Amino acid sequence: LAPQGLSMDASKKVDLKIIIIGALGVGKTSLLHQYVHKTFCEDYRTTLGASILTKVLAVDSTPLKLQIWDTGGQERFRSMVSTFYKGSDGCMLAFDVTDRESFEALDNWRDDFLEKVIPREQDFPMVVLGNKIDLSDRQVPRETASAWCKEKDIPYFEVSAKNNINVAEAFETLAKQALTTYKGIFESYLTDSIKLTPNDKPKQSCC
Repeated sequence: LAPQGLSMDASKKVDLKIIIIGALGVGKTSLLHQYVHKTFCEDYRTTLGASILTKVLAVDSTPLKLQIWDTGGQERFRSMVSTFYKGSDGCMLAFDVTDRESFEALDNWRDDFLEKVIPREQDFPMVVLGNKIDLSDRQVPRETASAWCKEKDIPYFEVSAKNNINVAEAFETLAKQALTTYKGIFESYLTDSIKLTPNDKPKQSCC
């Protein structure tokens, strides 16, 4: 539901919740810090539960405040992490192109997320990031990842948190998708609230 008193006037800031999920060690925290702070550090500690960073930007002349949730990738924290999914406006799935298992885990992460997002929408705003393209020991070919994303109709970005390649583009693509969906929900909420219920004729039943 749209928040009360909200206007979709482009001058009003829209708050969107973005969550980044994926296996342990794929560089979720590094990607986030590169996007928000333009810094790279290789020694981030394992994220336990979730941490939140914010970024203010404009998309299609609409000011946005992104609340980006960085989540832990350890399997034992999976049930805890899934409690953070609720209320998300967009989801970023991340894997490491040098780690085949992290790519193969995407199906589980995506399914788990869609199962817990209410209402469930197959076209939920989502992007996939193949991180660490700066490394030479690649295990997941670009074509393999692209094919997986194409089949599910999810935009795919090859990124490097270290060298700041395609990081902002990926986040901004997701922000644009999330804003479009948000506006659609808002407009349908307004339409529904002023629509008069038609007096449908009762269906004839056959004995």
